[in-house]
Parts: sequence; structure tokens; C-alpha cells
Amino acid sequence: MSATDGLLVEAAQLAAELDTADPPTLLDVRWRLAGPPGRIDYAAGHLPTAVFVDLDTALCGPPGPAGRHPLPDPAALQAALRAAGVRAGHPVVVYDGGDGMAAARAWWTLRWAGHRPVRVLHGGFPAWLAADLPVSTDEPHPVPGDVTVTPGGLPVLDAAAAARLAAADAGVLLDVRAAPRYRGEHEPVDPVAGHVPGAVNLPAPEYVADGRFPSGAALRDRFATAGVSAEAPVGAYCGSGVTAAQAVLALHLAGRTDAALYVGSWSNWVADPDRPVAVAPPPDA
Repeated sequence: MSATDGLLVEAAQLAAELDTADPPTLLDVRWRLAGPPGRIDYAAGHLPTAVFVDLDTALCGPPGPAGRHPLPDPAALQAALRAAGVRAGHPVVVYDGGDGMAAARAWWTLRWAGHRPVRVLHGGFPAWLAADLPVSTDEPHPVPGDVTVTPGGLPVLDAAAAARLAAADAGVLLDVRAAPRYRGEHEPVDPVAGHVPGAVNLPAPEYVADGRFPSGAALRDRFATAGVSAEAPVGAYCGSGVTAAQAVLALHLAGRTDAALYVGSWSNWVADPDRPVAVAPPPDA
């Protein structure tokens, strides 16, 4: 799709923007849930001028009862973004290894922090390579930025708000994890399997493939199958608020710029044993 919404940028367009007198700031946020640190990939090759920013330590707070990837401390986030050269009001482009989840969480975090001009490289690093564009192993040392973090730029759900949304007659809380996790058949990460009562399952592959999104119209149709309307409140959660940030980005592309993220997600929900847990039968039951 064309990046007409100011949310995505294609590789060729980004290359053209980098070849100007005032290019965007590039943040490499490659990350794996259970793999080696993204900095290893960054050191092996990255977009020229890109600065590595670690999702776990810079863009999220430390894991705990608030979740595995909770909101960062605003002062710590501001320091990390300034160290990466992020300037107030200056465009930022984020990218990851291709699935788009880490880049979407970075996009969401910057937007939540009040930094508006931020886009995701559509298709991530693989799209850049596929376009036969240059790769660098040089680590830049940017002039420190002056961005000011002001939390509240995007809506957030806590556990109580997520429960209310899931139970509401009007509104949808999307659970974007794989169906077996939603149904409670399998939970590879968190200690309890199941879902928030009333949440609707819409696994991420339903609206994104290999880090690339379909058209806004197609996204609206796909979200509509889960009960998402043009106006009723909508929010999303996953295991720890990374995949769900990509759902929020997709909802923005579909025109739902008011979509909320349950940042703590399932890892926060099950931290309190008093919170109810729902399960669902398999589809052939």
C-alpha cells in the first residue's frame, strides 16, 4: 500500500528522504522475544545513519506486575531518545527485522510520549534489502536531541479499563494472540492460559503479513469481522503489549486513531490471581 497516512514509509521513499539536507532520524529497534539481542543484527548491518535503540531497556520499563513490557519511565525514555538524536518536532522513522511488531511498539511509544512525526518502515529491514539499498556497519554518534517526553499522546488501558471495555455492550477489546493461547489450550510464556472475559480473538496474521499491511479499506473489513465499528470504543492486548501495538497501528491505518493499547496485556492481567480468566472450546468441539 502507499504510505499516504503519515504512518508508514516505503523503502524507496525513505532512501530519497535520507538523501536530503534534513533527513529523518532513523531508529533500528530490531528485537526477538526469545532470541539474541537485536544489537547483534544491528552490528552486522543496518540502514545508514540508523541508531540502535533497545526495546526491552529503552522503550519499555523493567518487567514486573505491570507486565513484561510495561510503560517506560518518562525521564528514562527521554534520555534514551535524546541519546539517539531524536529532536523535538523532527521526523523519526523506526524499523525492525521485518515482522513489524517491535517497530510498531516503538512507533506507539514515541506517539504516546508526545512525539508526533514518526513512521514505520513498511516491511522493515528486509524491504530495504529487497530494494537493493545500501547497508552500513558504521555506528553513528548523533548530536544529542532535545525531544521532551510528554506522556498521554495515545490512549492506554489498564486492567480495570480493559475489563470494562471487554464487558461493554458497545465496544471491543481485541485479543491478538494466536487462537490456542486465547482459547486457553496453550500458553508458552505466561503462567496462566486463557483470555480476558469478553475479549474477541483476532490473531495478528488476520491483519498483517510479514510486517506489511493491506489497504485501509481491507483493514476496516477485517476488523469489522471482529465487531469493530467506526465509532464504538476499541482496544487491543496481546501477551505483553508488543504485538498489540501493531494492532493499534493497523487500527490507525483503518481510521481508528482513538484505538487504545492495554500495555500490560495478558502478562499484567494474570499477575493478579483474583482477576477472572476465560477459556473457549476448540473450533471443532
